[in-house]
Amino acid sequence: MSRSDRSRLLRSFRRLHRLRRAAVRRRVRAAFAEELLGTPRSLAVVLAFTAFMFAVGVGYYAPTAADVPPWLWPLYADSAVAVALGGLVLLTLVPTVRDAGSAVDDAPTSRPLAYLHTLAFVWLVQFGLWPLVSLNLAFGEYVAAPDAWIYYWGVLGTHLCFVGLALLFPAFGRTTRGALTLALALGVVNVVIDYGIGYHPPLLYEPGALLASATLTLAVVAVALASHSFRRLG
Repeated sequence: MSRSDRSRLLRSFRRLHRLRRAAVRRRVRAAFAEELLGTPRSLAVVLAFTAFMFAVGVGYYAPTAADVPPWLWPLYADSAVAVALGGLVLLTLVPTVRDAGSAVDDAPTSRPLAYLHTLAFVWLVQFGLWPLVSLNLAFGEYVAAPDAWIYYWGVLGTHLCFVGLALLFPAFGRTTRGALTLALALGVVNVVIDYGIGYHPPLLYEPGALLASATLTLAVVAVALASHSFRRLG
């Protein structure tokens, strides 16, 4: 390795090391949020992709929704609901961006919006990561399925986009203790309904205590990440 190569490698490590500092991470997140959401065109593209993911989610849950009481649909169709909440967060930016304001610095803040930001973030992170557990618990069945590129790779890819979308929200959003508490409570209720009562998302196998525990752990991790990432309202 030449001296110039070693120098470039050292500079790269230094840049990565700086990402350990919260202030640097906030600046990087704000730059990404402004780039992806800061103009009417870019925001429209992200909204269109979010709408596409919502339509896919609805199509996934629709065939089995009739077996679930309608009042439980928001907790049953958790991935579709996560994307819908994320879409609502993006829609709150439309007036600001349309008027040439900054998606980061001029985004509106209020207590209802803090609840929306927090719930959308937690739901997107939790159910964006959930397929990494649920599908890999029956890896052989999914990759052997006739439509494995949809049932495995497609699901993993789209759900990881959930996490990427959620990580933009702390650049302009806020949270409160009440919003974090509500998000955690809904995560617990979701686990009870999915695995206690049995209204879990459609899978190629019957889930058990392991998936229930993992889902609850993901809820706690998502709430903790929201608490760490968002600034407090006021």
